[in-house]
Amino acid sequence: MAQLRVTSKALPEHNRQHNRSLLLQTLLHDGAMSRADLSRESGLTRVTVSDLVSELASEGLISELGPRPDARVGKPAQLIGLNENAYHVVTLDLSASDRFTGAIVAIDGRIVHRAEAPLDDASGSDALAKASGLARELVKRSTVRLLGIGIGTPGVVDPTGVVLSAPNLDWAGLDLAGAFRTEFGVPVHVGNDANAAALAIHTFHEAAPSFMLVEIEHGVGAGLVIGDILVEGSNRNAGEIGHLVVDENGELCACGRRGCLEQIVAVPHLRARLRSSSPETHEAVLSDAGRSLGLAIAPIVAALGLDDVVLSGPRDLIEGPLLDSALEIVRSRTLSTVGDGPRMSIANDSHDLVLLGAAVFVLSAELGVS
Repeated sequence: MAQLRVTSKALPEHNRQHNRSLLLQTLLHDGAMSRADLSRESGLTRVTVSDLVSELASEGLISELGPRPDARVGKPAQLIGLNENAYHVVTLDLSASDRFTGAIVAIDGRIVHRAEAPLDDASGSDALAKASGLARELVKRSTVRLLGIGIGTPGVVDPTGVVLSAPNLDWAGLDLAGAFRTEFGVPVHVGNDANAAALAIHTFHEAAPSFMLVEIEHGVGAGLVIGDILVEGSNRNAGEIGHLVVDENGELCACGRRGCLEQIVAVPHLRARLRSSSPETHEAVLSDAGRSLGLAIAPIVAALGLDDVVLSGPRDLIEGPLLDSALEIVRSRTLSTVGDGPRMSIANDSHDLVLLGAAVFVLSAELGVS
């Protein structure tokens, strides 16, 4: 989370970088505006805004869009907008059980091109080869400068982009960022897939300042945004709820324990149970999965005082009995002082969230925009 204690002095170059990011972020979220508008919105002086606009325009990050179209007295103001084609970001989503997905993303969050690579049960070095091959294809298709590569992967990822543990892909101590930097020679930023999905909602969707995003795919993970800050934990494992044990007598998990939440709720396991059961019992299967999910996340909702939980994953599995059951359990086990208690919804465009969030990894690190 945010630094609580100041430990070093602020240098002039830090202030300038902060102000550059402030202008870019204002244009990203609020759209084109004049220099005077930028000064009012950012709180920076007109001289500072003019100086930074000239600098950013010379780098191709912003563009002059011509006079304001509405009629006003006096000389019409010249509008300035983010140049969404200044850079592309190549992003990878490694969260699904049957495929890796990639995209070329413009810096305004627009997906320019997407591609997929069947996983074919690959793991270890074979899975790494499939991921790099997919990125190679996308890099070749990009038509403008590449700002970097962003990757959303299951598991625990350290600050340098090393995947400490991703049991479903059989990765442990894999320097994923290093491998990609060596091959592609551009900045590479790697993070947990659920964190990526949470950042996508925070950056590109209307979202509350605090919420929990639960991603249900090959595994189950949570991304936590508290007060507009992504919470990753001191060991970068905040939100690793997939291996919370909810049934001590349950099935053996890839992590070596029995009855992990992932064994009950993750897409491969849930679809397998639905295939092996009669249509008449499908609702009960999904309700049981929702109950397990609710039991796992209710203490988190209570401890953090969350009002909003967003589920991401296949809508045919999540919508209906699973969501209803999870919400009922959470509300029955938490105390609310306002309204009916926590809200639970399904994310729009779930299939794009990790791709867009991986782009935010890069935008945040390279341009200070999120």
